[in-house]
Amino acid sequence: MTAAIPTLGSVVLDCPDPVALADFYARLLDWPAAEVEDGPDGPEWVTLRSPKGELVEFQRVDGYRAPSWPGQDSPQQFHLDLTVADLDAAHERAVEIGARHLDTQKTFRVYADPAGHPFCLCGC
Repeated sequence: MTAAIPTLGSVVLDCPDPVALADFYARLLDWPAAEVEDGPDGPEWVTLRSPKGELVEFQRVDGYRAPSWPGQDSPQQFHLDLTVADLDAAHERAVEIGARHLDTQKTFRVYADPAGHPFCLCGC
C-alpha cells in the first residue's frame, strides 16, 4: 500500500516574476541558484533545490494579485514558516534582501516576500 501514499514533491508559488522571486528565496534560504524554464514569453517556471534536495518552485501568472495580510480581501491561502536560531539576525537579513516586515509576535515575525506572499520567521 505504500506506493499509494504520496510524498511532498515541492511547494509552488504563483508570482508575476519567477526569476526575481526565486532569487529572493535563494538568498533568504542560502540555496544554490535557480533552474529556469523558459516559455514563449520568457521565464515561466523556476525551481530552487536545497542542498538536501527540497524543492520550492515559482510559476509566472499573468494578472497575479498579491495576497493581503492580515485582511482577506485577497486571501493568502497558505504561507511558509521558516525556523531560525536567531530571530533578530534573521529579521535584519530578510529585510536587507527585500522582505517587508508586517508583524511581530513573541516567537515569530511575519513578512511579505517581494511578490506579496506572507511568510514567517519562527524562533520557536
